[in-house]
Amino acid sequence: MPDYVLYRDKTTPYYETQAEHFMEVCSNFEGIKSFIHRHVELAYKIGATGVHLTSTQFEKIKRAKELGLEVIISTHTHEEVLKAERLGADAVTYSPIFVSPEKGTPKGVEDLKELLQKCTLKVFALGGIVEPWHVEMIEETKVYGFASIRYFTN
Repeated sequence: MPDYVLYRDKTTPYYETQAEHFMEVCSNFEGIKSFIHRHVELAYKIGATGVHLTSTQFEKIKRAKELGLEVIISTHTHEEVLKAERLGADAVTYSPIFVSPEKGTPKGVEDLKELLQKCTLKVFALGGIVEPWHVEMIEETKVYGFASIRYFTN
């Protein structure tokens, strides 16, 4: 079972209602950390553990922290990771590590290792993690964790 779960839906007109249902489901699992995508105030209102911000929302880190939320922010460069660390984020997703549709050039495992030498943040590897050998490769980097959809649904 995952330790962190994220509600993310870019198309529903019922985002708040669906997020509330997501939180109801999460309440059935002890110790799970629940995150809402992009919406700081909503995450606070419905009692989520935290918020997962996009790489264009660095300015929202401060407000989320003021509300007592854990903050994970999407990053795609070493500079963005270091900025997230300076601004007080708790963790980052760093992507894409492997080939992932429409996500740009993969960073690769060696780049991930270099990043981990530069920061103290929790880093979740993301992007193209679909096979067990992908997980084995990123585990060797000592990354905090990984995030994936296709790995769990394929």
